[in-house]
Amino acid sequence: MWNFRKQAPQGTTKQRGDAAEDVALDHLQRHGLRLVQRNFKTPGRGGGEVDLIMREPDGTLVFVEVRQRASAARGGAGGSITPLKQRRIVLAARHFLLRLGSEPPCRFDVVLIEGVLGATPAPAVQWLRAAFDAAATS
Repeated sequence: MWNFRKQAPQGTTKQRGDAAEDVALDHLQRHGLRLVQRNFKTPGRGGGEVDLIMREPDGTLVFVEVRQRASAARGGAGGSITPLKQRRIVLAARHFLLRLGSEPPCRFDVVLIEGVLGATPAPAVQWLRAAFDAAATS
């Protein structure tokens, strides 16, 4: 079982985000996915970012958005993934795919973490496969 107490971020928003990404990465790797890249950003301002780019054993490339919230109030972690946020993730994914030269099967997943990292009880981790579609964000 993952020891969330290792990840007791009390610092900046970036530090808390990095800790949540660490938890999500560990969760995905335990389910057989392999890390391709972390925090891929498009060039310039107003672009997008993908928190984790993973690969399934079957070769599917998985673009993962990680969201952590202390409570489920106001929609919780999932409620913060707006249509604009989805478009920015898709934009970043398209930039990443341009570098590959060929397009493997892809999908967009979300890992939601509800609760305070480092607290008891440990926060709930929910992995939503194919949480949204690139065509729906156009």
